[in-house]
Amino acid sequence: MIQNAVSRYNDDDLSEFRALIEHKLQKAQHELNFYSSQLRDMSMNPDAKIKALDDGALVSENELISSMAARQEKYIQHLENALIRIQNKLYGICRATGKLIPKDRLRAVPHATLSIEAKKNPFIK
Repeated sequence: MIQNAVSRYNDDDLSEFRALIEHKLQKAQHELNFYSSQLRDMSMNPDAKIKALDDGALVSENELISSMAARQEKYIQHLENALIRIQNKLYGICRATGKLIPKDRLRAVPHATLSIEAKKNPFIK
């Protein structure tokens, strides 16, 4: 009887990726804290900002910082999900093809769930 062996990264590789992701996660959380403090400062002390900016610019700046904070929250969630995949030993496996995502891609985009091959396929989301 032939067993189908699913190819995966070994524990040493997973440890390397875990360290990379944890570093990026720490940096991302620091940036999110910065954006949150900016928004808090704007809401707590609007008079100081109004002197420097007119109302339209103030609203625009608030929207920009809010958007950046939302993107950062999404990025953090992707990184946390990657840590779960490492824990489950599923990290680095393309969710569309089932093949290993190359290490270079994972080092560049450690939360990637698709290989470049799958990403270029217009039928895969």
